[in-house]
Amino acid sequence: MSVRPAWEMRESGAGVTSWFDVRLSFTDGARVDLLAVLSDTALSIEDVRAEPPLSLDDLAVVAEWIEEPLSEVCGSRLGGGTGRDGPARRARPAWPRGAEGRLLAAQEYRAAQQEGADPVLAVMDATGHSRREALRLIAGARDAGFLAPRHIRR
Repeated sequence: MSVRPAWEMRESGAGVTSWFDVRLSFTDGARVDLLAVLSDTALSIEDVRAEPPLSLDDLAVVAEWIEEPLSEVCGSRLGGGTGRDGPARRARPAWPRGAEGRLLAAQEYRAAQQEGADPVLAVMDATGHSRREALRLIAGARDAGFLAPRHIRR
């Protein structure tokens, strides 16, 4: 994986915004190119191009693939970085494991449905997990009987 600065913009009184070209190369010849943007408050992904195209599951984990290398390059502006004291990471709320965690995920899921919000995003926000992990937790809640089956087979 390579990360290199692309350009930087300084605004009077607004701080610095930096763009980074990131390339992930895999042994089978596949590659992912993306443009990451670092502002004073956040690191985000603006553009992703992949050959061959990414599946939705793979697209959901791109941020996990690049998190550590980008933190190494941008860490000082993100409030730390990866030093000898360990990696700087988002704080993840404590979430119980097992049946209790599945029950709480089901409650978050149903509450979001009732509010008309995206239930998967609600579980992601509550747990601090990626989309893939939230979907696994939701599936576990369904299997445990805390949520109705997704599809009714006829």
